[in-house]
Amino acid sequence: MESVINKDTKTLVITAEFDAGRDMVWRALTERDLMRQWYFDLAEFRAEVGFKFEFWAGDDHGKRWKHLCEVTDVEPETKIGYTWKYDGYSGISHVLFELFDAKGGTLLKLTHSGIDTFPADVPELALHNFETGWNHIIDNSLKNFLEKK
Repeated sequence: MESVINKDTKTLVITAEFDAGRDMVWRALTERDLMRQWYFDLAEFRAEVGFKFEFWAGDDHGKRWKHLCEVTDVEPETKIGYTWKYDGYSGISHVLFELFDAKGGTLLKLTHSGIDTFPADVPELALHNFETGWNHIIDNSLKNFLEKK
């Protein structure tokens, strides 16, 4: 796994290779019942442009954040993207998952852009927190789910 931050645009790019086919990675990214096993507890999710979804996340012993999202890009088994914002806060960012064939598996590229639109005076919305969170989600939760470790 590799994590790269563009500090000028506050864009985070994470790439990770999985020992799983593109079809399985795609399903993990787009099927609600599978997403709930490694990602967030979504009430509903559809890989359709314009579909809006929301979920709560945060520290179990701290602040909880209501995420408001809308699917913006769908290309089956290739990419899915959505807006990502927080209820009660200004700013809107964009999350894009892209899939590529790799030796014996799938390369996932996650790009989270627009983080700089969130309020700079809210410490939880600092770039390094997004990097820490996404690294855990991709390198632990998704990897363990896909590779059944």
